[in-house]
Order: sequence, then structure tokens, then C-alpha cells
Amino acid sequence: MISSQVLQNTLEGLKEISRTQFCVMDTDGKTLASTCTDFEIQAGDVQAFVDSPAESQLVRGYQYFKVNDDYQLEYILVAHGEDEDTYMVGKLAAFQLQSLIVAYKERFDKDSFIKNLLLDNLLLVDIYNRAKKLHIDADVRRVVMLIELPQEREHSSVESIKSIFGGKSKDFITAVDEKSVIIVKELEEGEGYETMDKLAQTILDTLGLSREDGVHVAYGTIVKELKEVSRSYKEARMALDVGKIFFPEKDVIAYSSLGIGRLIYQLPIPLCKMFIKEIFGGKSPDDFDEETLTTIDKFFENSLNVSETSRQLYIHRNTLVYRLDKLQKSTGLDLRVFEDAITFKIALMVVRYMKYMETLEY
Repeated sequence: MISSQVLQNTLEGLKEISRTQFCVMDTDGKTLASTCTDFEIQAGDVQAFVDSPAESQLVRGYQYFKVNDDYQLEYILVAHGEDEDTYMVGKLAAFQLQSLIVAYKERFDKDSFIKNLLLDNLLLVDIYNRAKKLHIDADVRRVVMLIELPQEREHSSVESIKSIFGGKSKDFITAVDEKSVIIVKELEEGEGYETMDKLAQTILDTLGLSREDGVHVAYGTIVKELKEVSRSYKEARMALDVGKIFFPEKDVIAYSSLGIGRLIYQLPIPLCKMFIKEIFGGKSPDDFDEETLTTIDKFFENSLNVSETSRQLYIHRNTLVYRLDKLQKSTGLDLRVFEDAITFKIALMVVRYMKYMETLEY
């Protein structure tokens, strides 16, 4: 069904060209759009025309035309006037509405196809058959971007994102839930992940949002075939979750940059608990005081450099050594030893992952 606003805009355009007053009604005689407020159309005349086999009819000074959707009557177009010119203009207007219905249906069909493609609801043979019918290229480079908004997305946000693409038909903008906007972007030769970073930032700037507003943006890897688009979508979905856990300071996160966080995210929780118990015994990193946690973070930030860490913490080198010795006695891990530092770093990431998963359960 074409929106009333689009119908109104179409009629206004036709009126400008032909200087003819138009009205579009549904099959029950309800006015959907009109260029004139004083159309004197009788409900009985509309019903009689709907029931008749005629495709067009002149009744009481108005030209009536049927507009079909696959042989199913969809709209009644009425043009004000009795002469031959009004009849010809009305026929052209009816054809225009017919073309509009076809365009809307194709857009709807493409959106439905893309949604089913993303969710893996199509057989391989169906993917290529339907893509051919919808004139969608199968063998081009594409990548899926996912934008998660802080609350149920507003229509204006989706439309703002669409405006960035300028109506480019090769890119698809859709959604499969209430909070996320999905972009299936076709990439030209020479475009890559840097292009996606710039596009993501442009979208955030256009919406006037950032991570402080609860907005998260992620994208998957570039794929070369249409059947692989669902994989890029799954990667973008994972990147979104992993980014929230391990990279909260980033506005945009790429699946290819997740590193070890991607591995930890796929670990079963029972295995994570067993690992943490082995490392910390009955304790948890949450039990460490703020001073110790700050020291650990800064030590990792400075690549295990004692001198630089003590300088940035504004403490004496011996004070830092004392804190590290104290931590070693507590956990059995010496952060000055590379292997122990790696183990401790992974353990902290595992704990962060477990805490995130707990928030999803409640």
C-alpha cells in the first residue's frame, strides 16, 4: 500500500502539469489523497463503478479510472472534467499510479528478500533465483553494518540514514528488530574497511549521536558473494556485543579488530568459571581495591614498563614494585613476567565477559 503522503505528492505533481484536479480513493470510497477539498463525489457512484466491469467511466462531470495491482482493484482515481483532454490526462495519471504500485512492490519485495537473506531463511537456490528476479547482483563485494540505537528506533532516524545514501538502490537499509538498523553496503573497487569507518562516523554525525548516547556501531567482514551476506551480518552482531564488553571506549567496532575478545566471547560460561577459579582461587578481580586495579590497568597500558608506569601514577618505583609483589603473593602471578601478565590479562577479560553475560540473564 502506497502511503497517503506519496499519493498526495503524486497528485500535486500531476495537477501542476495538467491543471486538472484529482482525487484517489480506496474501493470503499474513502478519500486517500486529493488536490481539491470540494469534490462532490457520491458514494453510490463510486460503489457502482467498483462493481462495474468498466475500467473507466464518466459520471456526473467526473472521469473515474480503476488502478489495479496484479488484476486486483487497489484504487479509484477521479479526474474533474468531462472533455477528451481530461480523459487522456486521467488515463496517464492512472498509469502513473500503476507504475508507482509496481515500484513500491519491488522495494517491499527487495526488503523482504534482504531480511530473509540476513536471517538465513533462504535455500541457496532460492537466493540466486529471487536475486535475479529482483535485479540484485549476486557477485559483488558487500559488507553488513549494524547500528544499535538506545531505544526503539524512530522513523526519522531510519530516514536520516537513508538520506546519506541518496536513494542509491544498490545499498539496502532495513531492520529485523525494534532497536537496530541494518545496512547492506555494496563496495566499489578500492573501497574497504577504511570506507566503512568513515561511513559509520558520517552516520553518527548525521544523527548527532555517539556512544555516550548509548549508540553502538559495528560491521562484519567484506564478502564477495550474496550467499555470504548472512555471515557478515552475524559477524557484525558479534562485533556489537564484543565491542560493548571489551572496547566500550570505541564508537565503531569492526569484526576484524576484535582480537582475543572474539575467542573469549565464544567460551561457555562453565569453562570460564573453572578458569577463573584456577587463577584466582576463591577470589575475583572485583575483590581487588581501586588502587590495585588502577595499578594493573596502567601497568598493562605501558606494556609492563615499571619506570613509565610509576611515573604516570606519580609514585616511587619501589612503591610500584611493592604493589606488584603484594599482587603476586595474593594471586601467584608476577605481572613483570610476560607469561603471567598474559594469563592475568586474559583472566580479567574473561571476568568482564562473565559479568556482561550475567546482565543479559536478568
